[in-house]
Amino acid sequence: VGSEMCIRDRGDKMIYDDLLFRFTEMSKEILGDNLAGIYLHGSAAMGCFNPLKSDLDLILIMKTSLSNAVKTEFMKNVVRLNDEAPAKGIELSVVKREFCNPFVYPTPYELHFSKMHLNWFQDNPKEYIDKMKGTDKDLAAHFTIIRKCGKVLYGETIREIFGEIPSENYIDSIRLDIEGACEEILTNQLYITLNLCRVLAYLERNLVLSKKEGGEWGIETLPPQYHAFIQEALSCYASEKEMTIAPETAEDFAKYMIGRINEYGF
Repeated sequence: VGSEMCIRDRGDKMIYDDLLFRFTEMSKEILGDNLAGIYLHGSAAMGCFNPLKSDLDLILIMKTSLSNAVKTEFMKNVVRLNDEAPAKGIELSVVKREFCNPFVYPTPYELHFSKMHLNWFQDNPKEYIDKMKGTDKDLAAHFTIIRKCGKVLYGETIREIFGEIPSENYIDSIRLDIEGACEEILTNQLYITLNLCRVLAYLERNLVLSKKEGGEWGIETLPPQYHAFIQEALSCYASEKEMTIAPETAEDFAKYMIGRINEYGF
């Protein structure tokens, strides 16, 4: 992993670069010549990584399908390395190159892993490998971020692998981030607040933003009565603090934002 790909904390100390290096070497060894590339996206690529609040987001691109035996061996090593990952763990998807350029939506995937699936794989690896495949609308958003600011950990360049993502596919993908926002913001204030900001920023200004950038855009452009609320979300996102704003304040913000977003037929 080159120095430009290292994740840095607020003290500018490089963290998790060794883990990414070992993940890359493990993937090359197990997946061999079938591996076209490994790409870092999410907060680690967008400059707002917080090991207490963020995961390591990875996309692996394959030339051809993987056998179940290879998937199982790969997953065993992913789980082992996940023990060293930040609090939210490693999140990855394995996708065949043929679905990336031209882009196919919803995007088929070969394999997926996140911390929420850890127990499933450990308890029943055969079932996990058999069933963890299909299509995922989230990949449109992930690929859009990769094309904007992703980092190549191994393999071909981003433009060689990833074709253009149609705007309507990206919009449909990010729609998932705010489904039920008026209810979910009562229990997940931080992420719903920042996601609402970045969704509106895209609809109004065609801006592809991180959660942090979305919150900053919200403070710059939204009515002043919401600035302190958004600033609290940004402060919590960058620290160990949990966001605990009065429910009525959070609900009022969500209703306002959904109203603005619905003006675009969202």
